[in-house]
Amino acid sequence: MITLLKNARILSMKDNQIIFGDIAVTDNRISFLGDHYDGQTPDRIIECDQNLLMPGFKDAHAHTAMVFARSAADDLPLHDWLYDTIFPMEAEFQSNDIYHLTKLGILEYLTSGITAAFDMYFQPPEIIRASEEMGFRTVILATSDKEPISLLRERYHEYNKENSLISYQLGIHAEYTTAPERIKAVADLAKELGAPTFTHVCETESEIQGCVERYGKTPLSYLVSQGFFANGGGAFHCNYFTDEEIELCKKLGIYVVTNPGSNVKLASGIAPLVKYQKAGVKLAIGTDGAASNNSLDMFKEMYLASVLQKVSTKDASAMDGFDVLKMATVGSAHVMGLKDADVLEVGKLADIIMIDLQNPAMQPIHNIPKNIVYAGSKDIVKMTMINGKILYYNHEFFVDEPIALIYENAQRITDRLGKKQ
Repeated sequence: MITLLKNARILSMKDNQIIFGDIAVTDNRISFLGDHYDGQTPDRIIECDQNLLMPGFKDAHAHTAMVFARSAADDLPLHDWLYDTIFPMEAEFQSNDIYHLTKLGILEYLTSGITAAFDMYFQPPEIIRASEEMGFRTVILATSDKEPISLLRERYHEYNKENSLISYQLGIHAEYTTAPERIKAVADLAKELGAPTFTHVCETESEIQGCVERYGKTPLSYLVSQGFFANGGGAFHCNYFTDEEIELCKKLGIYVVTNPGSNVKLASGIAPLVKYQKAGVKLAIGTDGAASNNSLDMFKEMYLASVLQKVSTKDASAMDGFDVLKMATVGSAHVMGLKDADVLEVGKLADIIMIDLQNPAMQPIHNIPKNIVYAGSKDIVKMTMINGKILYYNHEFFVDEPIALIYENAQRITDRLGKKQ
């Protein structure tokens, strides 16, 4: 199957240069990128009308099925939000709930040009089933301490296969929710497999204080002392790293995955991304869950990632717009282990989005990459292609299930969970 994306502006994200030309996709990979395609007759031609093709955004930290709690616990501090509303609702999950809720989250990802999510949530098989049926690329982050280490090992080998929509990484929820024995066991498994590890770190000041009281160390320093990041990996949120922790990130290859929308809404803090960037720490962006955000919207995250740095440093030049765009594409792809889906070039996976440059917010044309960050919204996403298949085009979904049924199932589950508060 050959799909030709014809007459486009192309931003590969290998640099900030835009070229004019065509992209051909054969099955699930890019087979041509250049001025003019004159190869084998394509099965389908999409006329791009000089709109922009670029790599899809990668959501490097997400709890997709948490769409069930969107606006269920607004305007609450983190502890009350988590312990008084979220945890009690989650305790009432039934079989298939996460499967149906994940499908709703995936629809929202598609509208935002997100072509992959790093999903940290319960019941990985249900997330996988929903992702495969929808044609969505998901990296599962195994963090449940109820799953035996032997199962994590088995799934790691089962799902990390070439050309699969699903891949699998190791982690814990957080230091403060995980027993020391479990932290050490996951660290030992990661060492055995040569695998990176991932977790929430330094999201709030109270989290740090608690860890210091328990172990005499800040969270990242404690995890490193347990061998947790021996093979690198990623830390989510990272609002309050010490200079020592920043050096550990650089030394060990630990990505900082920022989640500005969730962090400011819960008043958790603002990650000093400029400081991390200057220190040489690698950066990525995630949305967190819709329960705290409340949307799975990469445009909002990119905008906040930039402007919050400008206001917190009192420097309008801080956190360049193209750097943020690179975080949301290349940086996020790399922390998720999706190095075959980071940029547009021949041989890479065809996870491609089209930005509608005829949208008023994209006119007149000056600096397209930066304008995506500062003026972009979901309205400018004209197409979302994943693994060579167009799943969203001109605000219409192309998935193998009625959209109304996905909404209906999610509402039914949400109504039931909401009665348990």
